[in-house]
Amino acid sequence: MRYLITFSYDGSGFNGYQKQDGLRTVQEEMEKALEFINGGEKTVITSSGRTDKGVHALCQKAHVDINVNITPYKLMRALNSNLPDDIHVIKTEVVSESFHARYMVKEKEYQYYLNMGEYNPLKRNYEWQYGKKLDIKKMQDAIKYFEGEHSFKSFTPNKDHRNNYIRTITATNINVLDNTIVFTFRGNGFLKYQIRNMVGYLIKVGEGKKKGSDIPNILLGNDRRLASITAHPEGLYLKDVQY
Repeated sequence: MRYLITFSYDGSGFNGYQKQDGLRTVQEEMEKALEFINGGEKTVITSSGRTDKGVHALCQKAHVDINVNITPYKLMRALNSNLPDDIHVIKTEVVSESFHARYMVKEKEYQYYLNMGEYNPLKRNYEWQYGKKLDIKKMQDAIKYFEGEHSFKSFTPNKDHRNNYIRTITATNINVLDNTIVFTFRGNGFLKYQIRNMVGYLIKVGEGKKKGSDIPNILLGNDRRLASITAHPEGLYLKDVQY
């Protein structure tokens, strides 16, 4: 039977989501727990996408095939009993055998948190402790240039070779809570480091070192060298996945 699992995790202690030999990852921990529940049979989980080292998830989703007879509720309870404290299963549900957690995604939402104020050691793993004031209005104007369908090759690493760099961003927003800036991006999918690179460029706009009005030409240029810095991973959260 195929199940859809909704779960969250604190990315601080992981070397990213995807399994890697000799390194602690979210996928490895999930599959170890699932293998135990699935009668010791090797069990592969397929997520909506990967997150990088240090990146968090409030709402990651994945599908898995389980051969033992278990209700969704008991599967959730069993997973939470066998997972480490930095991963938590929120919900499990039965889905059709044709459901695919990655290929059927319609929209994802990410948020990025940046602290402009005093360094906060308690949040060092959960917000970028940037520590400088930025021009919020300029950044709010600039972020809107990312909306729509574009090639985002300029905002992904040069070594990330693929046939299609086109993605659609449906909504963006920047809010400020005290000294914390919250960047929000919603779209049909995102490339490796894309959000962190877009945030990096917006920071340079906020510093007055880049112009938001240059973003359309940077997108058209399809050249990573035209953009800017990559924001730190600890401020990034996968907030929602919609099917």
